[in-house]
Amino acid sequence: MKEEERANLNWTLPVPSVQELVRQRQPDAVAPRYLHDDVGLAEHRQESLQGLPCVDLGKLMDPPSRSTELRNLHSACHQWGLFLLVNHGVSDEGMRMMKENVQGFFELPYHEKQKSAQRPGSLEGYGQAFVTSHDQKLEWNDMIFLKGLPLHARNLDLWQQNPPEFRIALEKYSEDMRKLAVEVMKYIGMALGIHEGELDLLMKSFGEGKYEVRMNYYPACPEPERALGLLPHADIPGITLLTECGNIPGLQVVSKDNRWVMVRPVPGSIVVNLGQIMEVYSNGTYRAPEHRAVVNKEKERVSIATFCYPSPSLPVGPSPQLLAATGLPPIFQTLSHSEYMQCFLNRKLDDAVPFIDKLKL
Repeated sequence: MKEEERANLNWTLPVPSVQELVRQRQPDAVAPRYLHDDVGLAEHRQESLQGLPCVDLGKLMDPPSRSTELRNLHSACHQWGLFLLVNHGVSDEGMRMMKENVQGFFELPYHEKQKSAQRPGSLEGYGQAFVTSHDQKLEWNDMIFLKGLPLHARNLDLWQQNPPEFRIALEKYSEDMRKLAVEVMKYIGMALGIHEGELDLLMKSFGEGKYEVRMNYYPACPEPERALGLLPHADIPGITLLTECGNIPGLQVVSKDNRWVMVRPVPGSIVVNLGQIMEVYSNGTYRAPEHRAVVNKEKERVSIATFCYPSPSLPVGPSPQLLAATGLPPIFQTLSHSEYMQCFLNRKLDDAVPFIDKLKL
């Protein structure tokens, strides 16, 4: 299929593995197609985020401490749209198993990883996302992107059987993330002032929603100040749950005063990042933050991002309860889930208008 005939952003072109480029050539400079001198990376080491909000799920679940922790959660979602979640209840064993198998996958020989290579017309599989032209600048990462839930959405042809426990780990992890997302959404809804029937509907929709897992490998980079692991973007689901597989920092988020700040890994925590479905649902009260991944000169970084969507039956629009309680007019349209996804997938990557602005009334 020719470039101009490709339907939308679900199409991605095959590109070289960055891991293999590093392994084979051990370059002392970044190839031109990976250079991003135009995005202001010079400052990317200057600032670390000391005051990143930390939310304790245990305190949210405990009635005596809930109201204080809900205020903390509300502030985090409003000010940052991103927070560290501790006491999240996901078993250490499940987390360890997933991390080990993801790292094991990226340690496989290239020909083994290629068994999960992306097929034409799909982002799912091993490769890079959103490569829509042969001259587009590339990101310094390899990834494998798989649909975890619902069960019927899984493409098991792409689910590796090497490492031997990869499938078992991903099945358990997908279910763990679904359970966690339902709990997180319950308290995000409560922090927003949603209650009773609508809160039950919100939780039910995430219980029945789709969960997609992107496993990222960022090799060591000879010129980290000139390359990017992930370009700046905001996520489109309800929330993203990010697990770091080590202690190498790389995630950066834009603060409200427009600075790039580093999110340092905290052992045992999960980073919760609000997506644009929640920015719309909150009628702009909460934000889906712009973020990116930078790379390291000496060390690789591995991370696991789980994109958590509500059920396709739930419209994407401002909360009716919230509009009624505040008396404010809706800022955003209300779309069906399929309309929302098509609006995203049919846009151009270099569109000057941010996706969230296309959803506004």
